[in-house]
Amino acid sequence: MTDEINKCVEILENGGLILYPTDTVWGIGCDATNELAVKKVFDLKQRDDSKALICLVANDAMLERHVEKVPEIAYDLMDLSTKPITIIYDKPNGVAKNLIAEDNTLALRVASDKFCKYLIGKFKRPIVSTSANISGTPTPKSFKNIDKAILSGVDYVVNLHQDKQNESASSIIRLGNDGTVKIIRE
Repeated sequence: MTDEINKCVEILENGGLILYPTDTVWGIGCDATNELAVKKVFDLKQRDDSKALICLVANDAMLERHVEKVPEIAYDLMDLSTKPITIIYDKPNGVAKNLIAEDNTLALRVASDKFCKYLIGKFKRPIVSTSANISGTPTPKSFKNIDKAILSGVDYVVNLHQDKQNESASSIIRLGNDGTVKIIRE
């Protein structure tokens, strides 16, 4: 796993794209602080850049560095959730401008997968995590179902867990700094 992490860090530091197993489905990733890398993800997915992407962080401390305020309920939701949970926060900071939604929000998830936690911890920055599919096509349930255009469009494919059937996508909840809570995806 160390070799895979080191190779990914090298690609990410150079503005490249990786295809990697996450705590949910296979993801296309890049440095979430690099605007050009984020644009490459939108281009590869053939996705309108007005649609926001999810970012993964390694731990609560990294989460707190990238949003103005983490509502207390966020910690309870993360602790109590039985599956990975992505939370949309108000007023993100320290990430590429083209990752921030028009309403000044950003979807972040504290990674629960060991590989992701180690990778992000070593990289020391959030990593984009968007499903490995062309926009409008189904999310692949396993590595073997990933479109050839995605496989050839990234700079590195992680050679781990390629035989694993993927879990479902994460739950997504919007937490406003004003106390509002909205379930986007269960």
